[in-house]
Amino acid sequence: MSVEAIGFTGIAALLSLLVLRVPVAFAMFLVGFIGIWVLNGWNGAMGLLSSETFTLASSSELVVVPLFILMGNVASATGMSRQLYNAAYAIIGHIRGGLASATLLGCGGFAALSGSSVASALTMGKVSLSEMDRFKYDPRLSTGVVAAGGTLGILIPPSTGFVLFAILPEQSIGRLFLAGVFPGILLLTIFILTVTIICWFRPEAGPPGPRTSLRQKLTALTGALPILLVITITIGGIYGGLFSPVEAAGVGAAFVILYGVITRSLSLKAFWQAARESVITTATVMLILIAAHMINPFLALSHVPSYVGETLVALQIPVLATLALMLLVYLVLGCFLEGFAMLVLTLPIFFPVVLQLGIDPIWFGVLVVLTLEMGLISPPVGINVFIVKSVAPQVALADIFRGVIPFWFAMLVTLGILITFPQISLLLPNTMFN
Repeated sequence: MSVEAIGFTGIAALLSLLVLRVPVAFAMFLVGFIGIWVLNGWNGAMGLLSSETFTLASSSELVVVPLFILMGNVASATGMSRQLYNAAYAIIGHIRGGLASATLLGCGGFAALSGSSVASALTMGKVSLSEMDRFKYDPRLSTGVVAAGGTLGILIPPSTGFVLFAILPEQSIGRLFLAGVFPGILLLTIFILTVTIICWFRPEAGPPGPRTSLRQKLTALTGALPILLVITITIGGIYGGLFSPVEAAGVGAAFVILYGVITRSLSLKAFWQAARESVITTATVMLILIAAHMINPFLALSHVPSYVGETLVALQIPVLATLALMLLVYLVLGCFLEGFAMLVLTLPIFFPVVLQLGIDPIWFGVLVVLTLEMGLISPPVGINVFIVKSVAPQVALADIFRGVIPFWFAMLVTLGILITFPQISLLLPNTMFN
């Protein structure tokens, strides 16, 4: 059997294990270790396992992961997410579909703290679904909004998706964070426009809420100032060159903890729970990254990336068509695989092709992360849909999937815009470094 055949056999085995719901990290460990053992011997596999594990675990860049996760968990524990939702609700809740749009704004704001789609969907679902239910919103719209809004968690920085993308092909975390700002705002805007269109054609789907006085609006906005301030400090600090991503994560985490202590909204028990959840999430990400550094050398030894690259180049199809083909693969895989698994599986194969074709890697990262977001609401896996189902068990799963369909197409439109206008993604990172 040729080394390429061994490589493709390993990929097929990995996909089979993932379909059987074997945890991502364990599946990659198993396939990567056995593959290197077959191609490079037992000593090579054991040596790589020990060296790569230590090298990755001791990387200072990875400190950004637990700090940003802790920042999001503490912010949720202090009630900052509810304050942001209340501010958006006070301003636009009185218009038709306003509660849904306020939920999207809340998701966008919380995404800028948590960096997690699951956390955004879970937190904003608990905050907003009862309110929309109280005002007789169509359950398909309310649950669809929360599931779709939660996907902003891996596009609007800080994002664990961007961190993983940066580490695997060794790209700049700071550049990727900044590249996600305008696409995140664009997607949020198109989501709100989608809600407006739905409520235009079906007014009963999103009845207007009560009007609030100017004083109530100002009070709600004042309550949202801390979360807006921490977003400005972290992202603005990275853009202005005041902080590295790791330093910005440390400053942001310290700010929300200090806020919780001063306002007495963070008890010792809540902080312990937030820290515990942060450790669990960080351990999951670290296991996936370490496992990725086992599967990547296996793929390199099997020459699969170079074989795929040479095949695509030999086809002599336009660069944009090749890009569209790669994104289509992500869309299809997103129906069956978790986002991190897709990144680990495909980047070693696709990234050399991206560089060979002269595609900007930062732009490609934004497009890939947005495509991964679409997988979060695509059947049958659609993890955000199941998260919302856990918060709203009375709503049928089929209705939630129907509710996210308009937002899935909104994401497809956003993807098309970002492909057509790469400057939307590249303006901030290019400005920062030039």
